[in-house]
Amino acid sequence: MATTAVLSKGRSTDAVASSVQPGRIARVEILRDMAAAEPIWRALEQPEHLSTPYQRFDFLNAWQRHVGAAEGVAPCIVIATDAERRPLLLLPLGLERRAGIRIASFLGGKHPTFNMPLWHRDFARTADARDIAALIAGLRGQSGADALALCQQPLHWRNLPNPFALLPHQPSVNDCPVLRLEPGAPPSDRISNSFRRRLKSKEKKLQALLGYRYAQATTDEEIERLLAAFFRIKPVRMAAQKLPNVFADPGVEDFIRQACLSRLAGGSRAIDIHALQSDDEMIALFAGVADGERYSMMFNTYTLSDAARFSPGLILMRSIIDHYAELGYRRIDLGIGSDDYKKMFCKDWEPIFDSYVALSPRGQIAAPALAAIARTKRMIKQSPALKRMAQKLRSALQSKGGASSTEEASN
Repeated sequence: MATTAVLSKGRSTDAVASSVQPGRIARVEILRDMAAAEPIWRALEQPEHLSTPYQRFDFLNAWQRHVGAAEGVAPCIVIATDAERRPLLLLPLGLERRAGIRIASFLGGKHPTFNMPLWHRDFARTADARDIAALIAGLRGQSGADALALCQQPLHWRNLPNPFALLPHQPSVNDCPVLRLEPGAPPSDRISNSFRRRLKSKEKKLQALLGYRYAQATTDEEIERLLAAFFRIKPVRMAAQKLPNVFADPGVEDFIRQACLSRLAGGSRAIDIHALQSDDEMIALFAGVADGERYSMMFNTYTLSDAARFSPGLILMRSIIDHYAELGYRRIDLGIGSDDYKKMFCKDWEPIFDSYVALSPRGQIAAPALAAIARTKRMIKQSPALKRMAQKLRSALQSKGGASSTEEASN
């Protein structure tokens, strides 16, 4: 097994550790500081290992700094190592108190579509139930958590099974629509010729605008300008949909701005922005994360001007799909949820799962309760009648100033 990094025995950190014997995990260490975990974190997020772009250090560090800390979330970064102190996985958790129960869940709140540990690839290939049991044993009594709430996990990533699927689990509240791309396949395989013709006809109207163009934002100045337009337009769009403005929550705008401006190795950003623009305005914007194989959308909006009549969001989505297909990407997803525009592009559904694990006597009560709440939410989402009732109730509460939902607009 190749060595990625070795835990420093002399490192001064706020950490607790537990020696465990089963499987190949020899030690579980918990760091309470993001910076202390950074060297190992960055080593495990390299392409030769296994992780999603939502668990990059730059992404989650920005979230914890601007959002997590304000919400009372304390970092609980779990690092499992072998007998030679070589990192096998990093589990980026945050610890918070809910109704008197200490819950550890993935950092990032509602913003990641997918959550997963960062795995040493060789270990991920062969991890078994003994290894997962060793990890959980290392957390009991050491993490300070009563229960784990590990939500929105992919069953597979980069064609490897997610070892956390060995834990007891259930389907997540939402599935994720996905478009699978075959390298070398004709454009009509990803978007039909008839759909392309309809979009091309609409785009001719936009092409009459001075300076009309599609591009991925690359400079800080362009990113700042597009984000300024996004944060001006998005609240208006969400109000029109009778949805709460999740982007007005404390710290969210600063988190998104920092992540969009953060440069990764190679010059890419923690969050990529794609946009249709003219010389006068931002016409449509999509932002998401990319890792060389998959593009995953996070948020979007489109102009308030008359140009909105010509489906700029769909035109931009077509351009993004073609862009990543030409780069050899294998999958594109538009985030969780079943919005109609996602069904226009995404032909398949990708199941994602949740695991609720008790770590203490209190957790023995809390974990099943959390699992039951999630199953109820999924049942509502899966039933059109129940979903309509929930939406009406949410609208009524919002009109009275009582809404506290943080659901994404795409849900």
